[in-house]
Amino acid sequence: MLDNVKKTIGSLTEIGIALLALAVVASLLVGTTNMAFLGDVVGNITALVTQLGSAGLAGLISLGVVLWLFQK
Repeated sequence: MLDNVKKTIGSLTEIGIALLALAVVASLLVGTTNMAFLGDVVGNITALVTQLGSAGLAGLISLGVVLWLFQK
């Protein structure tokens, strides 16, 4: 049963990443003003990277943990 839950969560994560990539490409192609239903995806990612960068070592460790989780 736990394996089914892991597979479902993994599948949902893959779908989320694919939708995020689609939103980034679409907002870069048509601009954020024409993407009202998706919001400012690129701006949000930029803000997240800025926050992680200003956090110093804690931000670097957090980024490492997130990347490690996505690779599993």
